[in-house]
Amino acid sequence: MTDRELAPVPEEPLPVPAVDAHTHLDACGATTSEGVREMVDQASQAGVTRVVTVADDMDSARFVVQAAAWDPRVFAAVALHPTRTSTFGEDDRAELEKLAADPRCVAIGETGLDYYWDYAPHDAQQEAFRWHIDLAKRLGKPLMIHDRDAHADVLRILEEETPPEQVIFHCFSGDAEFARQCVDRGYTLSFAGTVTFKNAKPLRDAALVVPAEQLLIETDAPFLTPHPMRGRVNRPYCLAYTAQGLATLRNESVEELVTAATSNAERIFRLREV
Repeated sequence: MTDRELAPVPEEPLPVPAVDAHTHLDACGATTSEGVREMVDQASQAGVTRVVTVADDMDSARFVVQAAAWDPRVFAAVALHPTRTSTFGEDDRAELEKLAADPRCVAIGETGLDYYWDYAPHDAQQEAFRWHIDLAKRLGKPLMIHDRDAHADVLRILEEETPPEQVIFHCFSGDAEFARQCVDRGYTLSFAGTVTFKNAKPLRDAALVVPAEQLLIETDAPFLTPHPMRGRVNRPYCLAYTAQGLATLRNESVEELVTAATSNAERIFRLREV
């Protein structure tokens, strides 16, 4: 894991229950039923009562569906991360499709494009992205997008393939103009701890133009720990810090922001139906 210090659990829980719309429980070290339960118990102390744990490779895809079966507060999202698509064969696709069809899998993700890292050719990423879009439409599940330095191609491919009803830009990383383009298309923008960074002005400006009904909050734990705990290890309970910072930025109460984000998560992921 890491030698960095864990961020502390907030002293005061959120005023209303929250959903961590994107986390990685296995990468946080919760790889057993007991570990998953303990991590979600800890998150609940901060008011984060449900989490969506997200796959990025085949082993993780198997794990997240299993974890969602272990604890009713945990939901899964299944896909192959774009940086891992240099080899994506028919056996992988068949297994992912089976895992994605599980009732506890509430989204297809994270998929998309990553042009920052040179881990997979762009054409392989784009082909896999198109396949995941089709899978989301066939299963009637939201599409959870990883978009790093690939805004134009992500939008282009979505339009060429015709997007599913619900599209989520996980850990939104664009500026206000790109946020407006996504909002105008009806997409949902999910904000992680980076939105609390004072030096992330373009992203913070983007957060101001997103309507409440198109906004989610996530941790992407164990990555992207929010201010004032930046530099420490992230966990789902740190969503409370992000919620506080985002509410302050948007000049909203924490209760107002979290109520909207939770309602959106329940609607988009159909959490009450699972």
